Amino acid sequence: MENDLRDAERQLQAAQLSGDVRALDALLDDRLIFTLGADTMTKAQDLELHRTGAQVVRKLEEEQLTVLVEGTTGVTWFLGVVEGSVHGAPFAARMRYTRAWSYDASHGWRVVAAHASVAE
Repeated sequence: MENDLRDAERQLQAAQLSGDVRALDALLDDRLIFTLGADTMTKAQDLELHRTGAQVVRKLEEEQLTVLVEGTTGVTWFLGVVEGSVHGAPFAARMRYTRAWSYDASHGWRVVAAHASVAE
């Protein structure tokens, strides 16, 4: 199951990089809450940023990926460089993402919670 979760994490990264809203929709649980600093975002808000082009990821380079699976729950810890723009403002940072995933036979692995912070 760890390899399947690792694959799901990398599919998510690829969907972010390509702006593939359909793939993101399949990989994000409807209950998703994403935390970045003091702000939170829902799945609908995240998808809208990609759908409208308000958020564009131009570079996503994984430096480290750690995976933990316990039954139908999984956690991924990503460390890497992310570059792009949000509402036209460029960003570039080394980021740490922690994602909590849930597995069910009908949907596979889906992100239910995520947290991101800048890694120095």
